Amino acid sequence: MLKNVSVKPLLAASLCALGLSFQAMAADVAIVIHGGAGTILKKNMTPEREKAYVEKLTEAVKKGYALLQSGVDGETAVVETIQVLEQSPLFNAGIGAVYTFDGEHELDASMMHGGTLNAGAVAGVKTIASPIAAAQAVMEHSPHVMLSGKGAEEFALSRGMEPVDNHIFDTDRRYKALEKARERILKAGIAYGGQQGNERFGTVGAVVIDKQGNLVAGTSNG
Repeated sequence: MLKNVSVKPLLAASLCALGLSFQAMAADVAIVIHGGAGTILKKNMTPEREKAYVEKLTEAVKKGYALLQSGVDGETAVVETIQVLEQSPLFNAGIGAVYTFDGEHELDASMMHGGTLNAGAVAGVKTIASPIAAAQAVMEHSPHVMLSGKGAEEFALSRGMEPVDNHIFDTDRRYKALEKARERILKAGIAYGGQQGNERFGTVGAVVIDKQGNLVAGTSNG
């Protein structure tokens, strides 16, 4: 039963893009998530778009909270919460990830378990549907803290994850952003120097405390 549950959308133009938290007064479990760190200009955030973000974040945080309340370990709750966001085109993680200049997607994820102090991460993966699941696999089944590129993909496959085509992460919105970035570079005639200040937002994450008192955190990024 939820006791004095708090749902807090954080829409700050100068800080975190979006976030939600669920916390029980009894302090038996807690979860905080975010849907991006950076700047979203008010002119780019329509009421319809804000509603879509809040609905998806609410879905994710409710799923994680329910898992924690059922006694599931924090590690599983973090992974399944973040997967809700990885599977949404709204966020720069998984489906909806930004493009590289070459028109591909390279995904990163990491997580850490406060109880064991174990950590795992993957970087630059292109053919793994859920980078956060791959990061968990590195933490649980690898002597390494981080794997990258082909090595990370091969390891994920060895743990039973199915390969996917890189194009499953494509979205029209991100491709239009890529085209604009390429156009700016061609006009300037210089090497790509990154996104403009008002475009630097992305990444999703979750931090939880489970019924065993373990603090677990994870993040996934396009």
